[in-house]
Amino acid sequence: MERTASCHCGKLVLTCTGDPAKVSLCHCFDCQRRTGSLFSVAAFFPRERVKLPVAGAKAFKRPSASGRDVSFYFCSDCGSSLWWEPDRLPHLIGVAAGAFADSGFPMPEQAVWAEHRHGWLDLPLPEHQRNPVKRAPGD
Repeated sequence: MERTASCHCGKLVLTCTGDPAKVSLCHCFDCQRRTGSLFSVAAFFPRERVKLPVAGAKAFKRPSASGRDVSFYFCSDCGSSLWWEPDRLPHLIGVAAGAFADSGFPMPEQAVWAEHRHGWLDLPLPEHQRNPVKRAPGD
């Protein structure tokens, strides 16, 4: 199976092969600011199964709660945040689930940073108050 994700204007397009390794919803304040919503939903794919755009993306790097950096890539024209690369999990690339524009996309299997969840938002997902610490293979 091949899935295509794109930014709002269509300038950036990436292709993912196969099913995501993990789909996760994040309530952290950084994700809320990045999306302008109450949470973000990320589909994490093994790096070797993601074909990234050759040009046209801008990057923003920031530290994460784990103390390791995350680089976010967005369209220089429309500003859509399309994918990110977490230094603590270098074998995975996170892709904004909404960028697939697929109402049949798999539901998140968990919600992280639930301590930042808006109290009136109730979702049918297992929650972690913070982000469970996971390391890259071989770490």
